[in-house]
Amino acid sequence: MTSSTDNLSPDTSRPTEHRSRGSAWTRILLNKIPEVTLLFWVVKIMSTTVGETAADFLSGNLGLGLPATTAIMSVLLAAALIGQFTVRRYIPWVYWLAVVLISVVGTLFSDNLVDNLGVSLWTTTAIFGAGLVVTFVAWYRSEHTLSIHSVYTRRREAFYWLAILFTFALGTSAGDLIAERLAFGYVPSALMFGGVIALITVAFYGMRLNAIVAFWAAYILTRPFGASMGDFLTAAPKDGGLGLGTNGTSAIFLAVIVAVVSWFSVQARREENRELVRVAA
Repeated sequence: MTSSTDNLSPDTSRPTEHRSRGSAWTRILLNKIPEVTLLFWVVKIMSTTVGETAADFLSGNLGLGLPATTAIMSVLLAAALIGQFTVRRYIPWVYWLAVVLISVVGTLFSDNLVDNLGVSLWTTTAIFGAGLVVTFVAWYRSEHTLSIHSVYTRRREAFYWLAILFTFALGTSAGDLIAERLAFGYVPSALMFGGVIALITVAFYGMRLNAIVAFWAAYILTRPFGASMGDFLTAAPKDGGLGLGTNGTSAIFLAVIVAVVSWFSVQARREENRELVRVAA
């Protein structure tokens, strides 16, 4: 779900790798967000499912517990984000590693509040939803755009990743609220979220829904969709799931993510080679 132009306060600045004046925080960079294609959404949904299953596997199956798992994964996420902020262009494995880890950490943030601190899912959903709204407002007031096609500066990249973190945490709480607390069940919840995503897609392609609105709405909803699918695959049959377990589900989905990201890396290398040939000519 993408567009060549974003008609909500578009940013007309053009990035260049050779422009280095200004602070490191505001320096112009190459856009480090991948092109939004069908495979982008496949990996995004897979990463949301892995976030759900991996968090359960680490805290439950391995017996680490939620606090220890959260601490470990937060450190790994910080390292991945440092790597993402350090590179000057889109590198598939760096970007998607950060996405997978932020998916796990977002899940753990929600689970800690609910399971360890006794905060209700209604409250966590409201808290994370408010956090996402505040992030979007601050991002727009600062940069006058929410377009992922204009993530050219450190500040915009920081807003982008903060928004991503809130979408994962919000999606976890909202998905659990609807599937478990409101007893919709995993499959009906997945169908509901998937249906809304389908409607957004139709509105974007058939009714000219704003590209930025369509992207972020779909991005937010893929989290509870993927989480519901993950719960359905891992939960025992008596609880309405397929009983595949967190081990098998995490391994399968991680294998798919690795395969697709490897393909992204090959494509990126080909694009670089074509660009070098074009410049040399």
